[in-house]
Amino acid sequence: MTPDQKAPVCVLGTGLIGGSLLRAAVGAGYDAWGYNRSADGAQAARADGFDVTGDLIEVLTRAADADALVVVAVPMPAVDHLLGSVATFAPRCALTDVVSVKAPVAAAVRRHGLAAHYVGGHPMAGTSESGWAATDPGLFRDSVWAVGVDEGTHPQPWCRVVRLALACGAVVAPVVADEHDRAVARISHLPHVLAEALAVAGAAGGDLALGLAAGSFRDGTRVAATAPDLVRAICEPNAAALLDVLEETLTVLSAARDRLREEDTLVDLVEAGHDARERYESARRWEITDIRPGDHDWLAQLRDAGRRGGVITKLD
Repeated sequence: MTPDQKAPVCVLGTGLIGGSLLRAAVGAGYDAWGYNRSADGAQAARADGFDVTGDLIEVLTRAADADALVVVAVPMPAVDHLLGSVATFAPRCALTDVVSVKAPVAAAVRRHGLAAHYVGGHPMAGTSESGWAATDPGLFRDSVWAVGVDEGTHPQPWCRVVRLALACGAVVAPVVADEHDRAVARISHLPHVLAEALAVAGAAGGDLALGLAAGSFRDGTRVAATAPDLVRAICEPNAAALLDVLEETLTVLSAARDRLREEDTLVDLVEAGHDARERYESARRWEITDIRPGDHDWLAQLRDAGRRGGVITKLD
């Protein structure tokens, strides 16, 4: 496959992320098709002109015949079942996923004997909506797409995944599975937990509190509008990392509570939070340009670059 060719793409799961990926891939010129367990979801995608069916064996057989890149785009609880089918019907296809945790998916991939063709992926994009009706081909534009550079990753499937992410409008951040999971516990999963807690606190104030609620409450609780089952599917597979950061956050909140009680001030928390937000606002990505997939030590070089905030914006 030459660099300018677009390998076919088979998307397993056409909800918000998988369906948006299918839309974006087709829009970028890929031959792409999909599977959705829900007959209604598959029908809705077909009504919009996309090649989606509820026949998993059919789509995987087609993927095997076409040497397609298979994308697993279902919540973690459904991953193992799909990987079993991939192992049976398309075991030699390049394989990636868009699940919000990486280490548990990688472990499942190894159990099914698919590790040689697998590259983990996670687009850092989404909304509180779900299902085909919420899909958007522009969802990934200017977002960061985490792509795995774990030991044993092979250049050819890695390049396929990176090219797809770039074609969808994202930039690529090279990551190691465990480090990814610890990072998203802080910037994705913890915000879900805090949003739920804030929503509960607001509602406990009754109609008056909710009637007075404005921008800070609305923005702070936005992801609490996500379907509860989906929030659990996102957060619970990353329980160990999430527990660590929850303990850390509870320590910070407890210290703030104690100082407010004893000295009537929140100065430590407010100043530290303001500084941290300023750091986020001023953070700048830099472009990785001098590492070629397959060259000596390329994975180690990409791991180091990713840790330092480097991203890939093009692939020769």
